Amino acid sequence: MENDQAVEETTFVVDEVSNIVRQATESAICGNAYQHSKVKQWTINVWKTLSQLTKLGPFKYIVICVTMQKNGARPHTGRESCFWDSSADGSCTVWWENKTAYCMVSAFGLSI
Repeated sequence: MENDQAVEETTFVVDEVSNIVRQATESAICGNAYQHSKVKQWTINVWKTLSQLTKLGPFKYIVICVTMQKNGARPHTGRESCFWDSSADGSCTVWWENKTAYCMVSAFGLSI
């Protein structure tokens, strides 16, 4: 039992990270209409909320946040390719949108 708990503490849990990322994005942007002048502050607010990730275990996190205005076409991104310890490290990408904006946040957790 203790061994299972130790493994869980050192394994990237996609669902937990995705929930934190989604909550951070929703609380930062919420129902606001896209305004270019506010994107920097929204990104800072997402980043500050993501400090909760450090409570999930011994990981270094890399987070990418892209916010863009909706203009009729959905944004496309390429797939990331990572070389790591797949038994402990991981990543997740969360797409969030409202009527005027898209926000994509990718979080990569590397065990230390």
